[in-house]
Amino acid sequence: MGLLDEVVKGLTSKLAGGGDQGPILDTVLSLINNPETGGLAGLVQTFKDKGLDKVITSWVSTGENLPVSGEQIQNVLGNDQIQQIAEKVGTSKEEVSGSLANLLPEIVDKLTPNGTLPEGGLLNQGFDILKKKFLGA
Repeated sequence: MGLLDEVVKGLTSKLAGGGDQGPILDTVLSLINNPETGGLAGLVQTFKDKGLDKVITSWVSTGENLPVSGEQIQNVLGNDQIQQIAEKVGTSKEEVSGSLANLLPEIVDKLTPNGTLPEGGLLNQGFDILKKKFLGA
């Protein structure tokens, strides 16, 4: 998982101003790369199923990203998953939801630079794009 580790470190310094957001970023990347939930496409579908079609579509498209609230993130991912993440990273559910609300739009946007969801090995290409964008590699 070397590439993901590098992406997390780069995103931490670029998106969180160097703060200790690594565990949250790791969680975001795990959500996006989880084959059990359908990966990025599954996450997009979950947002759509929860009534946030316009929001998630804006992140995938090439236009401006619509904002999402921590409360909306809790609704999409569910209180149990947010609680598990909070326990894992040692913070409150509200802080986790807020951090995810800040990071998810940017990461989904960077993984879909052409306005479409990557398929199969294309997700790895998306991670390469993130690496280049945030690490200059």
